[in-house]
Amino acid sequence: MKKKILLILSMCLIMLGLTACGEDPTKVDYNGFTYDQLKGSCENTVEILQSMSESEKAACLASNDEKMVNLINRWEEAQEGVGAYVELGEFTITKSGKTLTCEQEIIYENRPVILTYVYKAHNMELEDITVDQVQTLGEKMTNAALNTLMGMGVVFAVLILISLIISCFKFLSYFEKGKESKAVPAAKEPVAPVPPSVEEVLDAQDDLELAAVIAAAIAASTGTSTDDFVVRSIKRRF
Repeated sequence: MKKKILLILSMCLIMLGLTACGEDPTKVDYNGFTYDQLKGSCENTVEILQSMSESEKAACLASNDEKMVNLINRWEEAQEGVGAYVELGEFTITKSGKTLTCEQEIIYENRPVILTYVYKAHNMELEDITVDQVQTLGEKMTNAALNTLMGMGVVFAVLILISLIISCFKFLSYFEKGKESKAVPAAKEPVAPVPPSVEEVLDAQDDLELAAVIAAAIAASTGTSTDDFVVRSIKRRF
């Protein structure tokens, strides 16, 4: 019984999904706006931009309306190299989450241009208007390759920078060791004794000779030997 109920519920969900997928976008109510109204808004914008004179563009650029200024600048950029205008192309409406996007294709001789209106889905408030050239598959592949190469280049540059920083750490250790060696005071060398000067040596020799002479004179006058007494000091009077 449970399996039958689950099977019936699954079939109902599938039918609802198929019904939603097969819904005609031209008959859907977009929060008070119809398909034709949104399409007409995009078509009117294209006609106004194509018929706008240079003075009118300058006046719009001088205004304080940020959306209008951005629209004029984007339109001028998108017109470069597209050639002459041919006709309006396909119009599509896409709802993704809280955003509703209306895209109007504009066909030119060289390449098409897409005018995009971006709305808030819950209140249809206009968020932005963009104008972009449609890129070919080759251009998309080229841009993807360039982005990949740029990303890889940045990664390798960062890795090389990190390796250089790491290699500098050994020089920092050498620098710290040098500072430590400078901070340790050097051992003092022993001071060699200062040898006596020549004058001091001569004075000592003179004193010894004088003492010997005095001792001999005393021994001769007293009739004793020089071994019986010792001359301890000599006082000179100048």
